[in-house]
Amino acid sequence: MSKQDRSNEIDRRDLFALAGRSAVAGVLATAIGGCSQRDDAPASSNPSPTPTPIDSKLVRLMSVPTSVEGNVLPALIEEFEHDTGFKVQLTADPMLYDQARAGKADLLISHYGHRDAESFVLDGRGEWPRTIFSNQMALVGPPSDPAGIRGLDDAGEAFRRIATTRSKYLLNEIDGVRYLSNVLWNVAGRPDRTGWWIEPNASKDGAIKKASELGAYALWGLTPFVRVDNYAKLNLEPLVLADPLLHRVMVSIIVKPVTGFAVNTAGATALQTYLLEPKTQARIRTIHYPGKSDVTWVPAGRHNRSAMLPKG
Repeated sequence: MSKQDRSNEIDRRDLFALAGRSAVAGVLATAIGGCSQRDDAPASSNPSPTPTPIDSKLVRLMSVPTSVEGNVLPALIEEFEHDTGFKVQLTADPMLYDQARAGKADLLISHYGHRDAESFVLDGRGEWPRTIFSNQMALVGPPSDPAGIRGLDDAGEAFRRIATTRSKYLLNEIDGVRYLSNVLWNVAGRPDRTGWWIEPNASKDGAIKKASELGAYALWGLTPFVRVDNYAKLNLEPLVLADPLLHRVMVSIIVKPVTGFAVNTAGATALQTYLLEPKTQARIRTIHYPGKSDVTWVPAGRHNRSAMLPKG
């Protein structure tokens, strides 16, 4: 090897050695810096928010509108407050599950099939639903009743008569109403829908007003029907009410406390227990829909309150 080659080889060795020492120094500096940061720097994680204090005697009850407009909850709450000393803050809100996720409720009441009830419970935000009562759907129609269904206790037979007489039936485009309409259509023997089954792509108030204009039959909850009839003077009457298929089961769900939100669990539990007591369930049968002295709410606590039922 020439003198020049040996010189280059030495230079390369020095360079590698220097690089190695620099890398080690860098690792050590990082490790030391990291240790120093862990020892001296404040924790980077954010502390959990402190829940807002709650009034242990106040129960925040949130419900879909029908059980408030239908007077069942106001009547029961008045008796609960008198008997227990609790105060209840009652709010009607169709978006009650969103409100509960924001920490604004202790107890919820909605239809069992509410679109957000299942996810709320499965997400760990609510206790197991307890059936409380059923609200009443009605098959409404024109006072002339061309299909002759008034007073029937079989909604399937009512549908059969509507189809047979080619009387108009207007679909109230709500998931639950479409589902029930198809159940009743099947009960009636799946008659040809041509000429009498109308799908106007309308729902709730709009659908019922359209049915009134056309002199058509339709399905809707009795409470919202009465509300709209009070201001719109519909040319419709509730004609079929007695079939159990027209009962829509409603449930109570106790809200679970989560980080950052305080919940009056004791108060919510006390109110739910009160609603499920036999004397309260019996009381529900005596509460009438506003303006309908012949129609009462239907108790439903027996369906899943196993502690109150015998085994076997």
